[in-house]
Amino acid sequence: MSHKLKVGIVGGTGQLGAAMATGWLESNHVSPQNLWISNRSGKASGFADWPEVNFTASNQVLAEACDVIVLSVPPDQTGKLNVSASDKLVISVMAGVSHKQIRELTGTRKAVRAMSSPAARQRSAYSAWFTKDGLDAADRRTVQGLLSAIGAADEVADEGQIEVFTVLTGPVPGFAAFFADCLVQFALANNVAPDAAVKSVKQLFLSSGKLMSVSDHSPDFFVKEMVDYGGTTAAGLVKLQELGTVRLIEKGLDASLERVRTIASSD
Repeated sequence: MSHKLKVGIVGGTGQLGAAMATGWLESNHVSPQNLWISNRSGKASGFADWPEVNFTASNQVLAEACDVIVLSVPPDQTGKLNVSASDKLVISVMAGVSHKQIRELTGTRKAVRAMSSPAARQRSAYSAWFTKDGLDAADRRTVQGLLSAIGAADEVADEGQIEVFTVLTGPVPGFAAFFADCLVQFALANNVAPDAAVKSVKQLFLSSGKLMSVSDHSPDFFVKEMVDYGGTTAAGLVKLQELGTVRLIEKGLDASLERVRTIASSD
């Protein structure tokens, strides 16, 4: 169904917008001729494989041409959107911009606040979305279909959860890359060759992600399983628990969450 819809991405050549666009095009969920992208120059960038994609420098031209409008610009640029879309379905993936602000900025009564990630390019993003009212069953299917085409997607009942997912799953590889680098630095400190250190840790995260993604168990199951086994990994996990590592990570995540809640109002 979305293949026939005209979808426009305001900021579609930015990191997230381009990733979502590429995911939709490569999955054939949106046809090139039905995809519109607006950017400052109005010129094509990064879409040489799809010359039929429509480019414009006018956000309003895009809005008038499309059935679904995706807002993907930096949150401090919301005042420059210049989009009037009273009868259009508007999906915002702008960090920290509230559902109420989306409605006020665009005039739409069909506003969706969502968060995806650059993993949309590989169709492996997790996208959470929220709406209050104004969407009928068909609109909801459209939103779920678009976001599911670039990975996994869920509608959530509480808008605050979008802020949490902005911290957890929006910045791929984000925190996962930080934890991976800790392992790389450990390997380097123990005289492992740099190429082997990086390669082994990347493979660890790849295989761990695959293992957990196909399992019905949550991550804590695997931690408990290894601790109960009492082997070499258990010794390290127990020490990390004793050192209060969980609380330290929570403090880091709390700092990110606070930034999400204020970023749209930053000067």
